[in-house]
Amino acid sequence: MPPLAEIAPGVFRVADTCNVYVIRDPGGSRTAVAVDFGSGRAFEHLAAMGVDRITDVLMTHHHRDQAQGLAWAVAEGVRVHVPAAERELFDDVEEMWQGRTLRNDYNLRQDRFSLLEPVPVHDVVPEYRRRTYAGTSVTVLPTPGHTTGSTTYVIERAGRRIAFTGDLIYAPGKVWSLAATQWSYVENEGPAMTVLSCLTLAGHDLDQLLPSHGEPIEAPAEALLLLARRMNAYVDSRRPYPWDLADWLENPFLPLTEHLLQNRTGSACSYALLSRTGAALLIDYGYDMQTGLPPGGDRASRRPWLGSLPALRRRYGVTAVEVALPTHYHDDHVAGMNLLREVEGTEVWAPEHVADILEAPMEHDLPCQWFDPIPVDRRLPLGGTVRWHEYEITVHDLPGHTLYQAAYEFVADGVRVLATGDQQVGMGAAGGPREVLNYQYRNRFRLGDYQACARLYRAVAPQLMIFGHWPARWVDEDYFALVAWEADEQDRLHRELLPLDEVEAEADGVMASIAPYYSRAETGAVVRLRVLLRNPFRAAQKAVVRVALPVGWVAVPDVATVSLPALGREETEIEVTTGPPRRRARLAVDVSIGRLHLGQHAEAIMDVRERGST
Repeated sequence: MPPLAEIAPGVFRVADTCNVYVIRDPGGSRTAVAVDFGSGRAFEHLAAMGVDRITDVLMTHHHRDQAQGLAWAVAEGVRVHVPAAERELFDDVEEMWQGRTLRNDYNLRQDRFSLLEPVPVHDVVPEYRRRTYAGTSVTVLPTPGHTTGSTTYVIERAGRRIAFTGDLIYAPGKVWSLAATQWSYVENEGPAMTVLSCLTLAGHDLDQLLPSHGEPIEAPAEALLLLARRMNAYVDSRRPYPWDLADWLENPFLPLTEHLLQNRTGSACSYALLSRTGAALLIDYGYDMQTGLPPGGDRASRRPWLGSLPALRRRYGVTAVEVALPTHYHDDHVAGMNLLREVEGTEVWAPEHVADILEAPMEHDLPCQWFDPIPVDRRLPLGGTVRWHEYEITVHDLPGHTLYQAAYEFVADGVRVLATGDQQVGMGAAGGPREVLNYQYRNRFRLGDYQACARLYRAVAPQLMIFGHWPARWVDEDYFALVAWEADEQDRLHRELLPLDEVEAEADGVMASIAPYYSRAETGAVVRLRVLLRNPFRAAQKAVVRVALPVGWVAVPDVATVSLPALGREETEIEVTTGPPRRRARLAVDVSIGRLHLGQHAEAIMDVRERGST
């Protein structure tokens, strides 16, 4: 392979640790954008390419063979743009190195093939949209497979559509690495995502593929479909039953009624309610076209995309995805909502208590939250009814699976429907002798929630219930009676097991918490924290709160006394002045409520950086 070759007019390949592509400004400015950067050898060939300066580099993924020269690029003033799902593996890679499991490790993703040191990132690339870099208009397409965040960039040059595919494909029907596609120990999510990415990219009317490893590919659709076919066979060889991934793209929706569809391809179910106007409303939208959940809780293990929307338009005539309604805040139900807003212009309407969590995800210590705030366009009052085109949708409070959850009641095609999120497993007589109640204590489960849920079901009397992870179910009084029995049995078991006659705490055991749970501040900053208290006794009590801080920090007050009404809740505020820079500094409150000394019952975490640092 020659060290430098002009692949298309003004498009150069530099042979490096990977193929680095340099795209010269067609307007003649002598600037260029690079796709990937290798070790930085592109700088040695600027004059030969007629380029004075590389202004931007677009990364297809985070691996070191693509990225090890980025520090050099940044030193030369080049702006770095990366896939959103993998940003932290560039500018915050130290956290991966500090926290990555090394012993007894079941996480096979090749995130340890990341940069050794962080580099500044200018921006993330806008998925499904165009942006201009150094005079070249670039379309950004998600193509997970080689890594979770892998991305393809498409340009038009001399009348041809050229795709820079990273390591999605090496040659017709071949990949550079199978090992990179194995993300977890016994599953094969990466190979399955490769199939979906190839099938999707094959439909983009491309003229040439330029891979990170391998030669230019001149028959893109044939090459991609061959790889999809071979990789689907590979996926099936590791599964007990075949998986028709092409059918996922073609038919992701299962009609429940004429105008109510269930998406069958996500890790959690989402539902499309169709209007006569051509608009669609989505109930929940997390990880569309999800072939599995890789290990880890980092952003790169959780990538949303919009895989089912083309079929929604093609098969059902949808002209706009206008609204997304979350049943609750868990990431598998909301992770794609920001992407929907950015790409489709979708508004998020959320129940008022869910909206608080979506917009400030680290205010409280709750599991399964999305990484970023999700802005809410319309807050829906609990117990109220909202109109969307020809539908009236009633919002019911539905605590149980989580304290912050709602059910949606509406009529579609003459059928009364209730969407309940993850409240219960949705099996009942159709799937087993019991209806499993899906409660998790850290979600703020309370005794009595499921009994209230059973009463709600009877009051609404839906004909069809739709669930978060299980098949929809036609229901009747027998089903409502089953849920009521399970709720009473749950309550009985908890009352047998917990000392509620002495300390009437919630089932989650939380009697104090600090908000925000996680925050960032500079050295010497004054941060206001709220301590939330709950009295577990049937008589009023005095609570004493003592603040425990890292050395050098100051709290005002450092001891607070709070009067709590019987079984009541109150909060008190403290002001904390931070100390030296520290990652994940811990502070706590030592709490006594009457005779009950809980000790350092609640903690909060804070990242502290030097004043004025970025």
